[in-house]
Amino acid sequence: MIWINFLHFYQPVNTDAHIIKEATEKSYLRVVRALEENPHIKFTFNVNGCLFYRLEELGYSNLLRRLVVLVKKGQLELTGNAAYHPLLPLIDIREVERQILETESLLQKYFGQNYKPKGFFLSEMAYSQKVAELIKKMGYEWIILDEISKSGKLEEVDQSKEYVDKYSGLKVIFRSRNLSNSFVPRTIQKLHEEKREGCFVTATDGELYGLRHIDHTGEFEKILKIKDLKTLTISECQKTKKESEIVSPVSSNWESTESEMCNKRPFFLWHNKKNVVQANLWRLANLTYKAVESRTDDDNYVWARWHLVRGLASCTFWWASGKDFSHNFGPLAWNPDEIERGTNEFIRAVRALENENTRSLKMKAEKLYIQIKKQIWEQHWAYYWKKNNDK
Repeated sequence: MIWINFLHFYQPVNTDAHIIKEATEKSYLRVVRALEENPHIKFTFNVNGCLFYRLEELGYSNLLRRLVVLVKKGQLELTGNAAYHPLLPLIDIREVERQILETESLLQKYFGQNYKPKGFFLSEMAYSQKVAELIKKMGYEWIILDEISKSGKLEEVDQSKEYVDKYSGLKVIFRSRNLSNSFVPRTIQKLHEEKREGCFVTATDGELYGLRHIDHTGEFEKILKIKDLKTLTISECQKTKKESEIVSPVSSNWESTESEMCNKRPFFLWHNKKNVVQANLWRLANLTYKAVESRTDDDNYVWARWHLVRGLASCTFWWASGKDFSHNFGPLAWNPDEIERGTNEFIRAVRALENENTRSLKMKAEKLYIQIKKQIWEQHWAYYWKKNNDK
């Protein structure tokens, strides 16, 4: 039995400090400590670029140094990513490249000038052919996707095979949806007790280990003590594959349903055209992006972009979906404050521009901004009014 465990560490760069501290104290430090105490265990992490900024700002430089040690020891493999966690298939490809380069610069700052990950993590595992081709062009060797990305259906992955993306040439490792949606340590323990053989691939948010699930009996730490539990990094796992298969991944994400895939809605959670809040959020996002990037000579371009990238984070749109994630240790994906956080970044980006010819643009953005805020709170209070009256 081989366990491949991939953990995604991410908090929006503009989120409140206490939220990042809680995730760090309950989850990130716990996982790092577990690796340090079990030198035979190997994991693969995605630490999103923007999180490096906040960890350093909040005094967690020691945590970053501990990550460096684990990487040098070969216990930990890191991936590349887009620095501010946008949904890559839905933004301009030039912005995708720019954010990837920013993360590469951060990784080189902490892990050495020549440090270059072999693997890449797509925010929300949101795959598109165009983005995959760029990732390959930028020198990456593999990506990790949800199993639904292989064909649009679940449970069609053979973990003994090496899969290669027909379009980009990238190697692809597919996570198991069912395993990943469980409390992973408990599931791995059960599989080990059953003496199951083969490769088991899990990929979750790092916050599962402490923040989202309180592990009262320390199941996570206990399974790491199992002497014959074999773990590998993803790059190491790829070397063990003896049979290769060319696949044509479909546009998708790690929460895509088979129904959404059949209806050709690969990014429905972030861009539902019938969701009026999301539809207008994307109108404002695209307006802001074009306004900022067409005025690179503006005296306030740097500050306008500072706000723009924060607004483009996938969370801005995710919190407007209204989907219930209680099945996966998550919340109801509806939070007016979080939606407003992203909306405020967009309008601040536009307001920051100083060129004289931005007056009509600013008025258009302000009207759209006000419309979104009105829609957010009308929908919010209508939902709670209905909920309370249905009791």
